[in-house]
Amino acid sequence: MTDDRRAVTPVDPARGTRHGLGIDQVSLETGFWKILQDANSTGTLRHCIDWMERLGWLANFDRVAAGTMDENRPGWQFSDSEVYKLLEALAWEYGRTRDTEIDEIFESLVDRVAAAEDDDGYLNTCFGHPGRPERYSDLSMGHELYCAGHLLQAVVARLRTKGEDRFVALGRRVADHVLREFGPEGRDGVCGHPEIEVALAEFARATGETRYRDQAQLFVERRGHGTLTPIPLLSREYFQDEVPVRDTESWHGHAVRALYLAAGAVDIAVDAGDAELLGALEDQWHHTVARRTYLTGGMGSRHQDEGFGEDWELPTDRAYCETCAGVASLMVSWRLYLATGRSEYVDLMERTLFNVIATSPSPDGTAFFYANPLQQRSESSDVLPDAVNSRAEGGVRAPWFDVSCCPTNLARTLASWQSYSAAVDAGNDDEGDVAVVLQYAAGQYRFELSSGLLRVQVHTEYPHASEVLLKVHDAPPGGAPLRLRVPSWAIDAQVSVNAGPAEPIEPGWCDLRQPVFEGDEIRLVLPVEPRLTWPDPRIDAMRGTVAVERGPLVLCIESHDVPGGISLDSITLDTSASLKTEGDGARGRARVLDVVGPADGTPPFGRAPSGRTTSEDFDLIFVPYHRWAERGPSTMRVFVPVAPHVRLSREDPSAVNVEGPTDEP
Repeated sequence: MTDDRRAVTPVDPARGTRHGLGIDQVSLETGFWKILQDANSTGTLRHCIDWMERLGWLANFDRVAAGTMDENRPGWQFSDSEVYKLLEALAWEYGRTRDTEIDEIFESLVDRVAAAEDDDGYLNTCFGHPGRPERYSDLSMGHELYCAGHLLQAVVARLRTKGEDRFVALGRRVADHVLREFGPEGRDGVCGHPEIEVALAEFARATGETRYRDQAQLFVERRGHGTLTPIPLLSREYFQDEVPVRDTESWHGHAVRALYLAAGAVDIAVDAGDAELLGALEDQWHHTVARRTYLTGGMGSRHQDEGFGEDWELPTDRAYCETCAGVASLMVSWRLYLATGRSEYVDLMERTLFNVIATSPSPDGTAFFYANPLQQRSESSDVLPDAVNSRAEGGVRAPWFDVSCCPTNLARTLASWQSYSAAVDAGNDDEGDVAVVLQYAAGQYRFELSSGLLRVQVHTEYPHASEVLLKVHDAPPGGAPLRLRVPSWAIDAQVSVNAGPAEPIEPGWCDLRQPVFEGDEIRLVLPVEPRLTWPDPRIDAMRGTVAVERGPLVLCIESHDVPGGISLDSITLDTSASLKTEGDGARGRARVLDVVGPADGTPPFGRAPSGRTTSEDFDLIFVPYHRWAERGPSTMRVFVPVAPHVRLSREDPSAVNVEGPTDEP
């Protein structure tokens, strides 16, 4: 990217050799992410506006402007933040499409928001008005700085997609107010929900004013010293205020809070050149991913505090895996990739994108999962089809929630998907800029390198097909280095150039041996055949089970696909039978085994299972987890118990010995 070109991307580090492509540099033409992005554009954005209008969240700004706000304010104390996340989504959508209707919607919302700003830059509809609590009177749960942070992220999106305007000027006044109130000479406090940290850090990058980064750094360093007041059932750990960021071993407490804070801390570490802080955050990522993260990439295993459990505490049916935590995980991993260039961060991003981000919205973008469990035991659902729903109940996507943070978080993430798909790495002085393809989708990738333009057309049906064909349409006169990500699961991947022999490549990075020139064709094969995935035996809730994956997709079984009368709880998978491709999923062989079950009226424990089958083997269909419940309420599970291998005794053919699977690692 040339130095004088504005970065049209949510994250643009002030230091470092890597930067992501702008949302206007990747154009999707068909396929998985194009479908989701279109549903976001035509469905989710307008759906969010309609619901916030319907519930009075937008009218809160009108009432503040008119001086009529009182104690009867609709919405949670943080409802302003949903308006700001929607504004951010609209800004990225406009930057990507240049759709004038989107820009008009944006401007109409800004009219209402701007009218509610106080003369000193304070902007919040819940505090500081007649009949409302005083400003900053509840830092633990008030979310005032959290709301200001989401406003500033929307301002960054506007500045990078449209340039200086009245909304950007409004954001400067809000940021300056925060600095006056919470700077070194102001209040010694932090917000109960981290967000202002990551927002101020990026706002500093976008405006070029380091004083905003200094304030973000001050907020990060204030964390973990017990300045917030805990409330019943929610400790300082929940608020990320019990251990300083540098001293944290693993992410804990409320998952979204932990991850937003980590994202801001990575920004500070990178821009301040703080290697110690960056190293601590890398260690936290690795510990958390290795011991506290689900197969889907989901984070958060406890409902009570929407938080992380202890190491290996990963129940399937009570998995929380909040959609917003998936968005926040994406934010952290992206920043760590930009800081380090390591492929494992992008691997987790892909896993989370396909199996959390893509799972939450309905196909039309107007209903959502808040939580993303890996097992659903009952088909019954109390989801109301045209009303506000509780956050995590029911196995059907809901149109809106009482805490509706997830729809707007999805909207801003999907609107800016391109920014996470490719990068330029200027770290090699000998080769010059390297074009790096991180996520594979059908469309055009345009890399603006120091040596000139590299334009690559990608043809693929990934993740449903293995082949990714990259055709170079424009290249600098001396060619350009090209780097491809090989996912960690792709152990039999191959690459060939200009119809030459296919060469095996290892997971990680594939750096082509020669620069690419106009007319070159690169064929990358990432085998997406179904495979078994075994849980770590230290995860008690998953011991004795196995999951099925296909490429980057986690698969699951649903009651829709099981012969009538068979409960998913009694199904076991025969791991000795080969898995076969079935549509965009897989097909295996299953059986129903004799269960332990004693007579009714006693606890569910008793004699050892006999190992005898109570049914003939039958085909078991696995579908992509991101599609579960699209056909209506169902029971579902990702991890399926493994069928014991049955061996008849030579001495007594009626005697049965039960053996474990022979292919388990």
